[in-house]
Formats: sequence, structure tokens, C-alpha cells
Amino acid sequence: MDSLNVVLHPLLKVLYYAIDIYIWLLIAMAILSWLVAFDVLNRHSQFVRTVGQFLWRVTEPALRPIRRLLPNLGGIDISPVILILILFFLQQVIVELLVRTSV
Repeated sequence: MDSLNVVLHPLLKVLYYAIDIYIWLLIAMAILSWLVAFDVLNRHSQFVRTVGQFLWRVTEPALRPIRRLLPNLGGIDISPVILILILFFLQQVIVELLVRTSV
């Protein structure tokens, strides 16, 4: 059983940190979209466009299925909040697995 823990424990830690980074990318995408919507950032700036495209390409595949399931709330998009809650749940599952595998 220890040989399985040698592989499983680091793998779960990497997965936990990958989810953590993805949550921060979701938050960055939400903040960027607000800043562009309120004309705080110039959407024609090459840097803003590059960062926005990167964040959109990274987050949109996970957000699209959630948006399809949600009803139309007008201009409010709560799909990032729902995805972050799901990711928090997955992180807690990983923590529980880490605790059980370290015993």
C-alpha cells in the first residue's frame, strides 16, 4: 500500500494546486471582464487583448457547459461563481484523500 501512496500523494497535491491556479484564473477573467466593461481598461490595447484571449481560452471550455444549464439572468453571469464552488468542493475531496492516504 505504501508504493501506491508514493505516487498518489504527490499526484493529489499537484491536482490540488492546479485547481487553485485555475480558480485564480477564473477570478482574473471576471475582474478583467468588469474592467473592460466599465472602460477602465482599453480593449484595443494589445496587452489587454492578449491577456483577455488567454484567459478566455483557458476558462471558457469549463464555463460553457455551466452557462447552458443556467437560466438567462440578463447581463449577470454567475457561471464563474458556480464553477469556483465546484472547484472548492473538489479541493476538499482532495484534502480528505490526502489525509486518508497519509495515515
